[in-house]
Amino acid sequence: MIYAEILAGGSGKRFGDTNLPKQFQMLGNKPIIIHTLEQFIINPKFDKIIVCLPQEWITYTEDLISKYILNPEDIKLVIGGATRNDTIMNGCKYIEENYGLNDNDIIVTHDAVRPFVNQRIINDNINAMKKYDATDTAIDATDTIINIEKDGIISSIPDRSKIFLGQTPQSFKIKKLMDLFNSLTTEEKDILTDACKIFTLKGEKVKVVAGETFNIKITTVFDLSIANAILKVRDHD
Repeated sequence: MIYAEILAGGSGKRFGDTNLPKQFQMLGNKPIIIHTLEQFIINPKFDKIIVCLPQEWITYTEDLISKYILNPEDIKLVIGGATRNDTIMNGCKYIEENYGLNDNDIIVTHDAVRPFVNQRIINDNINAMKKYDATDTAIDATDTIINIEKDGIISSIPDRSKIFLGQTPQSFKIKKLMDLFNSLTTEEKDILTDACKIFTLKGEKVKVVAGETFNIKITTVFDLSIANAILKVRDHD
């Protein structure tokens, strides 16, 4: 089976004077999270959609889904964890406990605040999982990347042709992801930045598929302004 897992655990601290987490901010005439969910709902390859979020926002999210989503029965809400990877694991455990797991079951994880993911990116992730156990989404780094020491002095300038900017979705064989995560030491878990690093730490291959520059992550008020501009252009086209 193929599952989508929408990660909606953000607190919205960078949105300034607001108690409303960023995933619930309005983008056009709908909350950001609804725009994101719609991209997964329209893809017929998904058997279930799991939304992971803080417990205190479960009821609020249920109300949003009832208001904006026509057939919400395949969307399940799961309480997230203390970290991003703990949240992903909570979604995986929910799947295991409620639907069972086999070696080929896939989870496509995606940030709730990346509402412009398109069907090409989603399908490329799913198709890559026919051959690989893990897939990431990335775009070329158009700016030069520099490494800086604590004193503000450049220590090195990596070869830009080998540097990419990570996005989501990130997709995994669920059992393999859970087994690798459980095999990590405490020190390894402490240096995790995202779920793909679980695989790279253990020497496992991660296939990269092309993202899009418009597949932005909305984390600030400025990002939301850009997102509204993208939305107007997309809807006009």
